[in-house]
Amino acid sequence: MYHARIYVTLKATVNDPQGNTIRDALHSLGFTHVEAVRAGKYMDLLLTADSEEDSRREITEMCRKLLANPVIEDFQFELEEVPPDETSQQA
Repeated sequence: MYHARIYVTLKATVNDPQGNTIRDALHSLGFTHVEAVRAGKYMDLLLTADSEEDSRREITEMCRKLLANPVIEDFQFELEEVPPDETSQQA
């Protein structure tokens, strides 16, 4: 079993109105040292793939087909094997 943490962010060339709104709100709360904010998405997945290679291939395909818009978003992920004795705690 594998645990994946997926991060989806707008490409650097894409305007981020949500990030700008967050930055402005932080400024209004007194956090004036915040120069820029880029907002994104985070997903946590538990996979029962046979190998790390299969998991990586499957996650990449999921991101390209559904989880990220390849035109305006980039994605990256972290993957770790979950020991069998911890799988019941992850669910």
